[in-house]
Amino acid sequence: MSSTAVAPIAITTRDDMRKPRILFVAESVTLAQVVRLAKLAHDLKAERYELHFAASSFPELAFSELPVQRWPLFTLEPDRVFSALDRGKRIYEKRLLKRYVAADLEVIDSVKPSLIVGDFRLSLATSAALRGIPHATLINAYWSPYAVRERFPVPDHPIVKLLGLEMASRYFPQAMPKVFAHFAKPINDTRRSFGLTAIGSLQDVLVYGDYTLYADTPTITPTAQLPEHHRYLGPVVWSPAVALPELPTGDRPLIYVTLGSSGKVEVLPSVLSALARLPVRVLLATAGRAAPQLPDNVTARDFVPGDQAARRAHLTITNGGSATGYQALAEGCPVLGVASNLDQYLTMDAIERSGAGRLLRAGGLNAEQVTHAVEHMLGDSGYKQRAAAVAADFARWDSAARFRAFVAEVVAGQAGVAASQASS
Repeated sequence: MSSTAVAPIAITTRDDMRKPRILFVAESVTLAQVVRLAKLAHDLKAERYELHFAASSFPELAFSELPVQRWPLFTLEPDRVFSALDRGKRIYEKRLLKRYVAADLEVIDSVKPSLIVGDFRLSLATSAALRGIPHATLINAYWSPYAVRERFPVPDHPIVKLLGLEMASRYFPQAMPKVFAHFAKPINDTRRSFGLTAIGSLQDVLVYGDYTLYADTPTITPTAQLPEHHRYLGPVVWSPAVALPELPTGDRPLIYVTLGSSGKVEVLPSVLSALARLPVRVLLATAGRAAPQLPDNVTARDFVPGDQAARRAHLTITNGGSATGYQALAEGCPVLGVASNLDQYLTMDAIERSGAGRLLRAGGLNAEQVTHAVEHMLGDSGYKQRAAAVAADFARWDSAARFRAFVAEVVAGQAGVAASQASS
């Protein structure tokens, strides 16, 4: 993750040089940040655009058949990021962000793209602006300052252990403006150091770009008074091209379990212990992470085709994030989310409001809580009905087609500006 060398892993042909260049830049701390950008890159027609992808890693499950030139990019080690999140600390400081900007600029200057599309690469707010290249940010709408919500949920912050959930929930709304300003300060300070204006608070920073693309629908994550450069794409759902393993036959419900690359693996024993007590079959995807001893009713693989697994499952248990949560809902499968960080809590807040899922807190989780939640959700047909309604909503949003139209619009605008400048 710490490599700073910049060298493409492919050769541009003479014909490709005439195509508009699209540069995708992923922070790549979690697998989800890489694969949903890879999914969008795959949705573009390579014969029309020259595609470039900058990240610290390129998982072959997502890139083996993706026609992009790969650019290694400096990114923090995931363990360092997750440690900061667990302690409620800032991930980035100004000195680190300036290193990020330098890494960005090296790739940008080599590629000279017509458009940059980033996912949680906060340094692009500076680097793309310095080169005057249009920059689109892919993010979930629940982070937007225009999101419609009554409150922010309280994540698994150390203060919860100190004060208790009830007390922390009472004071979190009062502290939130200062907390969000604290987390946004390094990004704003970095921009100022390059002669750019500050952006604002954390929500403003996270959605910042010449364009903001929401990987949601307005039904599950509503907003109000969106600016014209903010637009919904619809869920961007990726699934690896691997075979679904054979599962034990019978009429016992199937539970699909995955904590992804960022869920708390320490809660997995409690989840599996709870499911071992129930008359269910379990399909576990570990995302390549270590798993505890498996009960007899569990079939485990590193990766499975999540869409097919959710299609067959009666319930999906996730880390609460949007990647697997939205994938399950797209197949009409209810979601039980075991969340820890704020992004996961925001996802589950949206899913709970839809009536298609339920949240459990990772902090202090025990097998009894999981058993009760699973029994309740399997016994209430309303979850399945509401998940089917969300699936119908998702089906009305073709993120691939919307993204292709967006890129064509931006590239056409860039061509028009270039022609106008050439003639003046």
